[in-house]
Amino acid sequence: HHIADIHQWQTMDISAFKAAVNGGCPCNAQLMSDVGPYNMLLGETKDYSGGSQSFEQSNKTFSATFTEGFAWEVLEVFSGPPNVLFKWRHFGPYSGTFTDKNGKQYKGNGELFNLIGLCMAKVNEKLIIETLDIYYNPEDMIKPLVSTLVDKSQSVLGGDR
Repeated sequence: HHIADIHQWQTMDISAFKAAVNGGCPCNAQLMSDVGPYNMLLGETKDYSGGSQSFEQSNKTFSATFTEGFAWEVLEVFSGPPNVLFKWRHFGPYSGTFTDKNGKQYKGNGELFNLIGLCMAKVNEKLIIETLDIYYNPEDMIKPLVSTLVDKSQSVLGGDR
């Protein structure tokens, strides 16, 4: 569901493309392709390590987590081109199994997972994306996925994961 070959990207100007999360260091198209969008967007959280997973591993992780799909949509557009500010959401039933960075597995209950964020997309005169400045809390992506351990013996005394 994510295209690794940047030369096949049609909605982004790969010669100018930069993406950043929460004002962090921007990455270019090739780096985003190499590490994968999940790893680039999530980075390092308490329960997920974008630096220790390949593009393919992260796709496998989230395909196993959201077995019925994980859609993305624009909720509201606040400004028009060339600087398009919009509110977005990533959503889908959490019906699979999420494996955290320590190998612990958590089972979804089919409840709708909903992640909200903002993005400023700079587009050119052909409406091709040149930059993405994405704002959201990466913990909001991972925390809901680590609530129900598959194997209760993996719990740590005191309730801390």
